[in-house]
Amino acid sequence: MTPDEIAAAAARLLEAERTRVQCGLLSLAHPGMTLDDAYAVQAAVVAAKEAAGRRRIGWKIGLTSRAMQQALNITTPDSGVLLDDMVFEDGATVPEGRFIQPRVEAEIAFLMRAPLSGAGVTREDVIAATDAVAPALEILDTRILRADPASGWARIITDTVSDNAANAGVVLGPARHDVRATDLRRVGAIVKRDGVVEETGLGAGVLDDPVTGIVWLVRRLAAYGQGLAPGEIVLSGSFIRPIEAPPGSAFDADFGAFGGVSLGFA
Repeated sequence: MTPDEIAAAAARLLEAERTRVQCGLLSLAHPGMTLDDAYAVQAAVVAAKEAAGRRRIGWKIGLTSRAMQQALNITTPDSGVLLDDMVFEDGATVPEGRFIQPRVEAEIAFLMRAPLSGAGVTREDVIAATDAVAPALEILDTRILRADPASGWARIITDTVSDNAANAGVVLGPARHDVRATDLRRVGAIVKRDGVVEETGLGAGVLDDPVTGIVWLVRRLAAYGQGLAPGEIVLSGSFIRPIEAPPGSAFDADFGAFGGVSLGFA
């Protein structure tokens, strides 16, 4: 994609978010679009938001489960940027009309205490740079249609990456744990919507170990001369399928001894 095409695609996404009216698939408008193009569109969207006063507070990793990768016919995760206006308090209610088609996922959040960068980062480096891990919910939204109404063509990875990896919000539970003292592979969650169990899962569903997701992210960011900063939140990837969040729904994620987190939608 040319710089003008990247800027135009970012403008379409920003307008879709502003109006709450989804735009068409970028993969149809730009059939030759690459992952590098998609990350360039994402970066342009984030840059516009930062220019408007938003502040970067971290990152999210998506498509970490084998099932989701197979659904999109890919073999790699993706990532997006967390901004300060995406944070909701535990137990909060999302205002009506805030999102277009919100969904919820359960994740383990990493809270960074030291900078971390470089293509050679290791699992031990991630653990050493982590201040704590916490239970979390991620709110997904899509500013791009999930499928083209005329052709039935479904969105693909370049659409999702351009759309900030579908990220829209994050909720952290109050519990904090030492990553060295926690077997994250066996941290599980029971996620209820309106009191009914919708999904269950284990941390091992995230690339066999949520720490692996952080390693992947830091190595990917190294290609762009970027890294993680102290104080940032990193959502390591969902170990459940996304759950639709219609108006009036309430979510409770029970992580057992790891803690809990809840959220409602007006």
